[in-house]
Amino acid sequence: MASSSCVSCGSLYDVFLSFRGEDVRKGFLSHVVKEFKSKGIETFIDNEMERGKSVGPTLVGAIRQSKVAIVLLSPNYASSSWCLDELVEIMKCREEGQQRVITVFYQVDPSDVRKQTGDFGQAFDETCVGKTEEVTHVWMQALKEVAGIAGYASSNCGGGGYSRGGGGGGCRCGGCGYRGGDVRMKSWW
Repeated sequence: MASSSCVSCGSLYDVFLSFRGEDVRKGFLSHVVKEFKSKGIETFIDNEMERGKSVGPTLVGAIRQSKVAIVLLSPNYASSSWCLDELVEIMKCREEGQQRVITVFYQVDPSDVRKQTGDFGQAFDETCVGKTEEVTHVWMQALKEVAGIAGYASSNCGGGGYSRGGGGGGCRCGGCGYRGGDVRMKSWW
């Protein structure tokens, strides 16, 4: 029987990206993926996977065989049980000491993620409807833990923060490295 420990057979991917597509896929995320490709960073992104009721073995394997997980927490992240299940698996890998987790708080307050409050909390509450108390508790714990990891927040960007407008847009803080088409991610590695 295969071991379930993270990265037990070596890493297939440098990075696993956990995100809510509707929030970030066409903007921020597309620039991140493009930059990773240009740098030869092997990235797992689940664009092509069929959504089911639970995270399947292919996705669990991709999470477990990634050196780094980048969790892009956005306003609708908690509206997806799929994202929350991914997060639980990512946090298990982190706890086992086999994976680094990087958080990006994209247009969401880290405090709202940690406490499941505000619009983020409302989305979370709606996702929890019909779920068992055990599942809800596991999700809450994973959100609390991931929000406690020092990360990057779009709200900390100076000069007006994140811009969705044309002409490249991007964060103007100088710290996170997002410059529209030029994602440097200065200290992510």
